[in-house]
Amino acid sequence: MRVYVPLTLSGLAEAYKTGELGDGPFVAYAVTPGLREWYLSDDIEELEYAALSRAALASLRLLAADPGAVRRRVVVAVDVPEGAAVADPDRGLDPSVLGEVRIGGAVSLAKAASVHVDADDAEADVAAAAEALQAADAGDDDAQFVVDGAEDHELLWFARQEIPNLVGLGD
Repeated sequence: MRVYVPLTLSGLAEAYKTGELGDGPFVAYAVTPGLREWYLSDDIEELEYAALSRAALASLRLLAADPGAVRRRVVVAVDVPEGAAVADPDRGLDPSVLGEVRIGGAVSLAKAASVHVDADDAEADVAAAAEALQAADAGDDDAQFVVDGAEDHELLWFARQEIPNLVGLGD
């Protein structure tokens, strides 16, 4: 099963150093029954993109909670065994947790299929979105517009082997 783990660049650096994502339990995003129902599509690529987008928003939340973090969203796509990612069936259609799953224990970074990171030119919009997130959550339409501005930036795709360069540990 493919899951999308939201991180920051410093979280990715830590995962690279330890060789593991999370220490369990931790939150990731996947194509859940609730996400399928909400998105109204049977196209698995579209559904996986929706799960990736949900993880990107969760990464933005991590950035909002860490003012010192580099203002670039990070999502790691990783394959876990069936049953390792569990969705809460009682909250499946809650818009705030669509696609959310819990992973019970650490996952080897070697299982990462890809890493998705904002380009440098997204940093200003991502920083503004992180600042506006709390107001957007409270219903401020102007703040939501700012948050949506970050979502206009597509995350770039990187292979797992490129992580050292992403976190400043490459040659």
